[in-house]
Amino acid sequence: MASPRTPGPVKSPGPAGTPGAPKSRPGPPKAPGSAGAASVRRAAADRADTDRSDTSRSAEAGWGEPKRRRPLRGKSPDEIGWVKAHGGAGATSLCELLGGVDVGARWPEPAKGEPRRIVIVGRTSARGIRAVSQALGALHEGKAPQGLDLVAVVLVADTPNRLPLSLLRRIRVIRSVAHVHRVPWIPAWRVGGRPRSLPRKINKLAQLVGAEVRHEGTAS
Repeated sequence: MASPRTPGPVKSPGPAGTPGAPKSRPGPPKAPGSAGAASVRRAAADRADTDRSDTSRSAEAGWGEPKRRRPLRGKSPDEIGWVKAHGGAGATSLCELLGGVDVGARWPEPAKGEPRRIVIVGRTSARGIRAVSQALGALHEGKAPQGLDLVAVVLVADTPNRLPLSLLRRIRVIRSVAHVHRVPWIPAWRVGGRPRSLPRKINKLAQLVGAEVRHEGTAS
């Protein structure tokens, strides 16, 4: 009968990672490395860009809030103020032809000596008619400075061709709330030249705004 084997000496735990070694405890969380820090910086930059974008959008002024405030020096409130409903409306050409003040795409302020009598100018395109409608809406909702007197809406032809029925209907709607004066197509204005002759409607517009036609020409 074989004698029982005597147990051998107990081995001491070896270094970590070797058989028999106790499992190491998880250490404290590591600080974010360069990749994590870069992600944090990108997220912060994106938030800053969004904030700036929101601020710029809230700062954009529509009709009722002047887009710019430049003083109109030496002008009288009794002069006519040409207000363009959109870029390229033709207000500058009409101002140089008939006199008055080229106000720009904003409302004048009679309290500061700027013209109180205004003409809103737009093209007969869909975009132009829409911009004129928006300006009239702001004016009738009281979003313009007090004391303004709308003399007329001037629609400058954007083409020598006849307007489609859809645009004529929209012009009819504008006529229901304001006096509308249409200026026909003047080819010289398109290239910044001086028209050799002016249509009769220009003379009628001059009478309407109390001005005299300047025969030295116009600029677009």
